[in-house]
Amino acid sequence: MKQKPSAVTFWQAVGTRFLPFADAASTELPLGRLLRLALFQVSVGIAAVLLNGTLNRVLIVELKTPAWIVALMIAIPLLVAPFRALIGHKSDTHRSVLGWRRVPYIWFGTLGQFGGLAIMPFSLILITRPDTFAFGVAAACLSFLMTGAGMHVTQTAGLALATDIAPEDKRPRVVALLYVMLLVGMMLAAFTIGNLLIDFTATRLVQIIQGAAALTMGLNIIALWKQEARNRSFTTSTSTGPAFSEIWASFTAQPNAKRLLLAIGLGAMAFAMQDALLEPYGGEILGLSVGSTTALTGAWALGALVAFAFSGKRLSSGSDPLRLAGFGAVAGIAAFFMVLFAAPISSVPLLFAGATTIGFGTGLFSVGTMIAAMGLAQKDSAGLALGAWGAVQASCAGAGIAIGGLLRDGMATFALHDNMGATLADRATGYGAVYAAEIMLLLVTLVVLGPVIGLHLQNKNKISERFELTEFPT
Repeated sequence: MKQKPSAVTFWQAVGTRFLPFADAASTELPLGRLLRLALFQVSVGIAAVLLNGTLNRVLIVELKTPAWIVALMIAIPLLVAPFRALIGHKSDTHRSVLGWRRVPYIWFGTLGQFGGLAIMPFSLILITRPDTFAFGVAAACLSFLMTGAGMHVTQTAGLALATDIAPEDKRPRVVALLYVMLLVGMMLAAFTIGNLLIDFTATRLVQIIQGAAALTMGLNIIALWKQEARNRSFTTSTSTGPAFSEIWASFTAQPNAKRLLLAIGLGAMAFAMQDALLEPYGGEILGLSVGSTTALTGAWALGALVAFAFSGKRLSSGSDPLRLAGFGAVAGIAAFFMVLFAAPISSVPLLFAGATTIGFGTGLFSVGTMIAAMGLAQKDSAGLALGAWGAVQASCAGAGIAIGGLLRDGMATFALHDNMGATLADRATGYGAVYAAEIMLLLVTLVVLGPVIGLHLQNKNKISERFELTEFPT
């Protein structure tokens, strides 16, 4: 008698067929266990949507907080990103009587996420009162810092745990699958939160933030349960490697390395300047609800997910990653023109199309430049190359967000005082100045990137022809 397949077997078969990078599963790390581990990415995606897609709009539009302050809050977590390499190193060498290396870091990262989201509603209440506004801003900055730092610690240690568990030949595919799960988590969280906030009230927002904090704890506990085996031999290693300064000097001495890092920094800054402003732009200029503007983050994540799939197809067929990054910059220019012209013609669909294309361009640029940085890696220095890419990208993105907020406030104030004529005496002028600046920065990025296109073809033997990742695009 033929045995009927179980529901678990059925869904595993469906996942293997349709889920991108599902071939990352192995005997040591089955698909079910891998997807359970990936739940920490869903929690990070929820936090990212709240910080970048919901709270920034509420703070700027509903609570009338200056955009430069909100941009600074959003930039603070990104400034923690360059320390991810240090976090990873600490988890590699962590000493524990329990024999765990990754679990303590994932747990304390989870506590950071939970704590930041838990105190966020109270900071919003303080911001609404003029006599406690300064204290509320300080509390909100602390909340953003705790949440952002927790996200980075959780992601770094979670990635390290996944690579510990997975066989060596499957590790890059595992990381790629985890990145897909991050984008899927962001997209689902954005559309879910958007639907919950269609009828916006302050009480509903507080409930959603508190629910996200509780959900973060639940998801990460489920993700972490019985994933890392206890092994004290891992926690007593005293081996040391080459000095960081020596490896760094060798890396930057390579031809075109500095030019590539400059292009990465300029492109990251260009794409990030609007991160704190897209949702307020939709709410303040086009009159969208909180739920609708939160959905813009979902559109961005959808565009990034499409870009990731497109990158995989093109890179696997031998395309030059820097040419792909240049195409991402061109897509970004088109996207910012869409967003810029959405206000004069009052077109909400054009704004959503622009948000999706921003995600698409960002995804192409991030993956393309990261693969190119991997091509520069010398023997046993792939971690340094990726660390340099991540540090430059995250630092410049953080600076771009802060500059975008300052530029928006400065130009809006200048225009509203009738210093630019009656035609431009509108709050949309401040936003328009930011999008115009991003277009100019992307044009400069293309100029800088041009001479190093083809670098991948010169280092083709250093990069696998099969599309895979060893680090997350930040």
